[in-house]
Amino acid sequence: MSSQALSHRPAALSHLDWLEAESIYILREVAGQCANPALLFSGGKDSIVLLRLAEKAFRPGRFPFPLLHIDTGHNYPEVIEFRDRRARELSERLIVRSLEDSMRRGTIVLKAADESRNKHQSITLLEAIEEFGFDCCIGGARRDEEKARAKERIFSFRDEFGQWDPKNQRPELWDLYNARVHKGENIRAFPISNWTELDVWQYIEREKLDLPSIYFAHRRPIVRRNGLLQPITALTPARTDDVVEELMVRFRTVGDIPCTAPVESAADTTAKIILETAETTITERGATRLDDQTSEASMEQRKKEGYF
Repeated sequence: MSSQALSHRPAALSHLDWLEAESIYILREVAGQCANPALLFSGGKDSIVLLRLAEKAFRPGRFPFPLLHIDTGHNYPEVIEFRDRRARELSERLIVRSLEDSMRRGTIVLKAADESRNKHQSITLLEAIEEFGFDCCIGGARRDEEKARAKERIFSFRDEFGQWDPKNQRPELWDLYNARVHKGENIRAFPISNWTELDVWQYIEREKLDLPSIYFAHRRPIVRRNGLLQPITALTPARTDDVVEELMVRFRTVGDIPCTAPVESAADTTAKIILETAETTITERGATRLDDQTSEASMEQRKKEGYF
């Protein structure tokens, strides 16, 4: 083969190129098959990756769906500020529905004022789906996060009550997806289902994506509870018998303050986070989610009730 022919050979696609192409295909399938979809955007790293994929799938046009966030009212302020700023930068419509509104309506009743609100998000999500008539919600769940998430199809069917039945899902042979639903039913689509936490961080590095500051190492007062780090905040104050430490930490995931724990880390750049992620043997949720410690079935039960 001549040197001229070699010079015109296309470069081999990287694993990130393949994952990106699959995710863009899934996003376009949602746009093509669904009448009224929405993209779930919390300001977390996985949904930030979804936004970049949506840009590549649909720009220079507008997204064929609004952004939707179910706000617990207990989110980290850095993440909420980032959520609003990123939506403005993209000039995309952001719909926010709050658990506190559901609490005022009486559809959510907390057992205690300091209870984690994370598990109650499904109620407000289902109310938003009914309010706007969404037939598909695009989420950033990955199969490596948790056992129940690994049971999901890429197009996950939910019945008229918003419930997920892992035994009643549609085949996805040859990457053919079926988003047909009757009125009241909906689909949850997961374009980055085949990505890992490491893939997400490598993509963030490659695309030079902006992130909320709490993803990077910073000093924060914490206490140690049940083998995890609990940040000291107005919502999670120190108890009288707590030993408060000032540590360098970062968040692997962001969510409801009472249930999201940081990890000790000096990684203050994306490149350093990639190295840490490649070396860790503890899953993202196993290291950071206080609400997943009580039962292995907790996530699966929540998903059956309509959770993300």
